[in-house]
Amino acid sequence: MTTPRTKRNVLGVLVDATDYATATDAVVTAAHERRPLALTALAVHGVMTGVLDPAHNARLNSFDVVTPDGQPVRWALNLLHHAGLTDRVYGPTLTLHVLSRFADEGLPVYLYGSTEETLARLIPALERMFPALKIAGVEPSKFRAAQPGEDAEIADRIRSSGARLVLVGLGCPRQEVFAYAMRPLLDMPLMAVGAAFDYHAGLLRQPPPWMQRAGLEWFWRLGLEPKRLWRRYVILNPAYLSRLTAQKTGLWKARPPAPATEMPATFSV
Repeated sequence: MTTPRTKRNVLGVLVDATDYATATDAVVTAAHERRPLALTALAVHGVMTGVLDPAHNARLNSFDVVTPDGQPVRWALNLLHHAGLTDRVYGPTLTLHVLSRFADEGLPVYLYGSTEETLARLIPALERMFPALKIAGVEPSKFRAAQPGEDAEIADRIRSSGARLVLVGLGCPRQEVFAYAMRPLLDMPLMAVGAAFDYHAGLLRQPPPWMQRAGLEWFWRLGLEPKRLWRRYVILNPAYLSRLTAQKTGLWKARPPAPATEMPATFSV
């Protein structure tokens, strides 16, 4: 795998200095050309999962597109690499950009992950936003590890649906491992979209725009789900800042691992 010129080293994780239009075009083009593509949008938590797990870091570095989901990741690209990015590429918003194009161009979409209840609210919400959108199939998470041969069965269901895109909502880092594992089995893009399912289903409230611009979305989500998220933010945010400082000052080289090529022993479905 060659590293595209847009990829930059953020704490050893290769993140694309990109924007909404470019990322959307990459997904739509792969869908039309019937070729696999793996995309994820990483905030601080997503980057730190790679920093703390070298095997996962190598998987992330094999992704075709990794967008700066959080403002602190965008700031890191600008600080370390003078990327000049004026906006992040936020997963839930990127999802809407992509779905708008897929609706306009008649490309069907497959929704994978989350719960039946969430999907039951998500589908009508998407259909209201994009009346022309074709949803080829829907499959909730089983909330367990894949059984032998199950990856091929899932791929068969997705291909037979006629879908040209898979949106994966399994949560970080499970969704990235799923997209990595399934990419060789599918001739279409897979997008790991994080909390996009919950947001667009109306189950999570978006923070005010000023908080998003200020990089305080983590504080908003911590207030909504303190018991589940406090460790993520209280521990990982300071660790991210300290490692970013070390990379910027040259105290830490943050060498990216080579992109992974081997199938994971197991992954969540």
